[in-house]
Amino acid sequence: MMTAVTHPFAEMFAYFTLFAIPMLTPLFFYKSSVAAIYGYIFYIDFMNNMGHCNFEFFPKKLLSFFPLFKYLSYTPSFHSLHHTKFRANYSLFMPIYDYIYGTVDKTTDATYESCLKRPKDSPDVVHLTHLTSFDSVYQLRLGFSSFASNPHKSKWYVHLMWPFTMLSMLMTWIFGRAIVLESNTFNDLKLQCWLIPRFRTQYFSQKHNNTLNKLIENSIMEAELNGAKVVSLGLFNQKQFNAHCGLYIRRFPELKIKVVDGSSLVAAIVLNNIPKGTHQVVLRGKFDKVAITIANALCTKNIQVGVLYKDELEELQETVTMSKGNLALSPINTSKIWLVGDEWDENEQMEAPEGSLFIPFSHFPLNNMRESCFYHYTPSMITPNTFTNSHSCENWLPRRVMSAWRIAGIIHALEGWNVDECGDIILDTNKVWEATIRHGFQPLKIYAQIPCVTN
Repeated sequence: MMTAVTHPFAEMFAYFTLFAIPMLTPLFFYKSSVAAIYGYIFYIDFMNNMGHCNFEFFPKKLLSFFPLFKYLSYTPSFHSLHHTKFRANYSLFMPIYDYIYGTVDKTTDATYESCLKRPKDSPDVVHLTHLTSFDSVYQLRLGFSSFASNPHKSKWYVHLMWPFTMLSMLMTWIFGRAIVLESNTFNDLKLQCWLIPRFRTQYFSQKHNNTLNKLIENSIMEAELNGAKVVSLGLFNQKQFNAHCGLYIRRFPELKIKVVDGSSLVAAIVLNNIPKGTHQVVLRGKFDKVAITIANALCTKNIQVGVLYKDELEELQETVTMSKGNLALSPINTSKIWLVGDEWDENEQMEAPEGSLFIPFSHFPLNNMRESCFYHYTPSMITPNTFTNSHSCENWLPRRVMSAWRIAGIIHALEGWNVDECGDIILDTNKVWEATIRHGFQPLKIYAQIPCVTN
């Protein structure tokens, strides 16, 4: 099915002029409706994108329940014949005119049937992510390509699209399963990124816990049925699932798919981002398994790990097994290397020495408050050139840069590791790092923010 083609400029000009008439006419007479304009733009944009999505998703049941629907709305397969046969299926949005004037291609119904019978994709690796802010829907490949091809940043003019944003929020409440967001290939692996239709704020609400757990568990089961070998957990899907990972695996011991939360690679990236010759770091944020793994590795190298408060020091001493006396209380303005996780007081960075380097091991980026300091991106690496279909940005990361949590699932499948990495399980960070480099992923040498030079 082909629904993408280059149109001549004159045709595009006429195309947009015709669509502008219903909006310009009311304005000319000084009578208009905001709801009508928004509704018209949404309808035109939705139908246009739907007809050119190169994917037939109208179920057969819909046409059997509403036979007249095929005259009132075109489908991607219907419009694809216009791009391949050219002199058929002219109607945009409403095929009834093609039926009236006899310009419907004879293979329209057969094309629709054959598109529905296409073989289902069987990914080797599935990565589960979710929406972040309310305007992140426009960052998806299904949204605006100009947004998706750049790192996600909040833009003032997106607020003008609040009716569509509210509609997308409503749809996430209704939609009860993960959707395929992106498909890639790498080293003979078929990769897919699935989107849990929930926003970041919903992961903080206790009343959504059961729904989120069910969505994640059902997605893992669906990935298993589709033949996936590994499923990796991105953003808050990791934290949500890790709380009962062991219980889930015990409940379904027959599962062959391996669940990977990426903690080992996250720790490895942070350790390799610390400048050589460092003798002291400050560890901030929640002491989760990534923080403990990092602390153990640094203490083994005789690098002092400092914390700011006595109760934090006591907590670390109980969990870090390789301390060797390298855990200590540290004044806030001593170390220039800050390792930062979730749940830390961001105002602490205001007291860090000038030129300090902040290296996050959290899923979400830091709120960069100091122009005189360096800030690393969240744990991530540059993808190899052989990684296909990498045209959009993953949240706030630059293009062709992938989060550690997503990479971890790919490496797990390439290496054929027959173990889960979730809950309290952590893999050998050196082994994971060496495998990642061997498969062509490269360290990210650029910073999210470089200090400004002022006179």
